[in-house]
Amino acid sequence: MKTLRALAALLSYPSADLIAAADEIRGAIDGDAILPLTVRTELHRLIDDLAGGDLYDLQERYGLLFDRTRSLSLHLFEHVHGESRDRGQAMVDLLKLYEESGYTPTATELPDFLPLFLEYASTRPPQAAIELIGQPANVIAALRERLAKRSSSYTAVMSALLAISKARLDVKALAALRAEPDPEPDDLEALDAAWEEEEVTFGPGAADAKGACGVEGLSTRLRAAMRPADGVAPPLVHGRSAGRHATAPSNPGVRS
Repeated sequence: MKTLRALAALLSYPSADLIAAADEIRGAIDGDAILPLTVRTELHRLIDDLAGGDLYDLQERYGLLFDRTRSLSLHLFEHVHGESRDRGQAMVDLLKLYEESGYTPTATELPDFLPLFLEYASTRPPQAAIELIGQPANVIAALRERLAKRSSSYTAVMSALLAISKARLDVKALAALRAEPDPEPDDLEALDAAWEEEEVTFGPGAADAKGACGVEGLSTRLRAAMRPADGVAPPLVHGRSAGRHATAPSNPGVRS
């Protein structure tokens, strides 16, 4: 599904290659036509924002949003396990699931990194991909709310993922995510306090209380989506730039 690969690219660390591929990404989203026009219009604004912005400014904005602020982390298990030992095992399980389905990530990012997860989903048959994207829907919904609060154009990506999945949100799990600290990136004291929080729990029994966010539910449904799709294209953008980030490939375009 080209749209998922395009969304993965839009959530990647801004690079010259990503900016150069703006028209190709736009074409992939419009060509699939699986998103409502209103959502595609919002995505066009983000693409225009990326294509017309200064690269260093774009990278700084991205880092302030997704790297400094824990509540906006693009690592899915960050919102479920925090820094607990369970997160490490969840990573191992998720990577194993990727490999068992014939998908070998080439990025140096952790397997729960949302753009990488979307690239994996894009290699599944359409219905399996849709169901897969629905598993972390509560986290995605929380991210959308937090990005919208900051008037971020990246809100469009989260809206698109929720539109694709049509997942029913878990009221209790979403409420627990909303209750987590969500400091602004320039509030250093609040940021420090947020990073020191205990792992996220939603009641006794992580899998039961976390609903579709939990690693148990996610792993179970990933295993049901193991069948490879025919004619799958390679990943679109594999990571992010120097520092914390991997280098994106030289041509991040969407190919059929």
